[in-house]
Amino acid sequence: MPDDWRLQNQMDFLRNVELVWKEYKAPSESWDHDHCEFCWAEFMEAAGPEYLRAGYCTEDEYRWICKQCFENFKAMFAWTVKNS
Repeated sequence: MPDDWRLQNQMDFLRNVELVWKEYKAPSESWDHDHCEFCWAEFMEAAGPEYLRAGYCTEDEYRWICKQCFENFKAMFAWTVKNS
């Protein structure tokens, strides 16, 4: 898996972090979406099959990870999940 196209130095800031499963909420009117840190899937409050409405995020809700990438990389990154 080290040659997976989704791996782009995330080890520098996502290794051994605690994540929380949350519904996505836009941080402001001018910042209405975020992307998965790995595959760039889009998190957004808007309805539509192309948007993710929930996912794993860091406590500060700055970094988001989709369910598929979480499953693919949880062992490699040694993540823990905090009950939300």
